[in-house]
Amino acid sequence: MSKRAKKNEQEAGDGDHDNGTAPAAKKGKKVKEPEAPILYSDPPDKMNSKDGRAANMKITSWNVDGLRAWVKKKGLDWVRDEAPDVLCLQETKCAEKSLPDEITSMPEFPHKYWAGSDEKEGYSGVAMLCKTEPLKVTYGIGKEEHDKEGRVITAEFPTFFLVTAYVPNSGRGLVRLDYRKTWDVEFKAYLSDLDKRKPLVLCGDLNVAHEEIDLKNSKGNKKNAGFTAEEREGFNQLLAAGFTDSFRELYPEQANAYTFWTYMMNSRSKNVGWRLDYFVLSSALLPGLCDSKIRNQAMGSDHCPITLHMVV
Repeated sequence: MSKRAKKNEQEAGDGDHDNGTAPAAKKGKKVKEPEAPILYSDPPDKMNSKDGRAANMKITSWNVDGLRAWVKKKGLDWVRDEAPDVLCLQETKCAEKSLPDEITSMPEFPHKYWAGSDEKEGYSGVAMLCKTEPLKVTYGIGKEEHDKEGRVITAEFPTFFLVTAYVPNSGRGLVRLDYRKTWDVEFKAYLSDLDKRKPLVLCGDLNVAHEEIDLKNSKGNKKNAGFTAEEREGFNQLLAAGFTDSFRELYPEQANAYTFWTYMMNSRSKNVGWRLDYFVLSSALLPGLCDSKIRNQAMGSDHCPITLHMVV
């Protein structure tokens, strides 16, 4: 492992990122006063589209970093207060047979769908919980290489598809960057094929901070997973295929709005973070976009939830 890699090493996990926080000063050196953190305050929800229609669909997405631990941390209490029509979860790290009763028995969501890794217990995994039964639900993207890790669930509703995804992390030392580049191409093709049938909402942990505004320490992370030129270009290509980052559509200049903070170095309290979680919309759905929220006060994971208000 290189010196740089050692310096940036994080706790084990599929979704780790360098938080860009400098190491402690050596003894005898004058310690620079820490900067006051620049926090982000989620503004009041906009419940109407630009053309004045009232939102009638609310979707929440959350990388829970281990569903069983998240349930114990009262994550479901927050979900009940938020009351989305659909709840999408990523990095559940839990086989269906091991799901806690607290979530499998939720009457608020009578229709529940789970996907997990075929080969690794406690790795990856996504879920989708719906108030209304979808017309159809499918798992994966039709590519065995990717689908064995349990990263995608797609639900078809009358007027749109909803796709929740936990995109592969390129890993420490970028050991999976080549795999990630292949994923980006094939996932884009999958989404484009869906979009030909009806418009879609993609939500989840996409494991990329798209632009420098989307993470605290852009200069120090250009060779780290989640902010490489290759991963950012993969996201560029997705947008070029006719999709839109809903948060940036509504808040193009908003800085310091993050959805992930490493547990190390008090990063969350300092707001040293990354925006890795997204609602990406087909262009046909943009007229119905009302708001794209970052619920950064919700605790229980190293990610916070995000919520989409839209007209469908």
